[in-house]
Amino acid sequence: MAKELNSICDPNTYESVFNEHAKNLKRFLYFKFNDLSAAEDVLQETFIKLWDSCKEVTLEKVKSYLYTIANNKFLNIKKHEKVIRAYEEYPVSDRTNESPEFLIIEEEFLEKIEKAIAGLPEKQREVFLLSRIEKMKYSQIAEQLSISKIAVEKRMHNALKSMRSKIGNI
Repeated sequence: MAKELNSICDPNTYESVFNEHAKNLKRFLYFKFNDLSAAEDVLQETFIKLWDSCKEVTLEKVKSYLYTIANNKFLNIKKHEKVIRAYEEYPVSDRTNESPEFLIIEEEFLEKIEKAIAGLPEKQREVFLLSRIEKMKYSQIAEQLSISKIAVEKRMHNALKSMRSKIGNI
């Protein structure tokens, strides 16, 4: 069975279609993507699709077919990029590999710590929070509170001692 002379499946006809439409189709895609590499990739994929469907496409409709395929590929790529961006914006802190049991124990432990800190006398709590939360040195705390460094050390010692008795030694 001989191929028709003007069939796109004929290598010479396919090459002439490529030569006639590739340059303008590449410009069209570059205008859409604003990226030469992406335009060239989609151009190549479009002509591969044309070759795969050469029996269904007539010469009269080849230009329309090429632009439709290229535009659809562009839209699919943009849609995929949108999905990727949406996934990247998904908060990472909501995902964990920890077991539910671990998360419950952790939550209970954090509650114990918060209660233990809240139960400290005001002066001990103040020193503890400045040291452990604000990451201040004892000398900085002493200066800020207008007390001696030894007083800061004593308050911190008593705060830790009190917390250990309430939550246990970790």
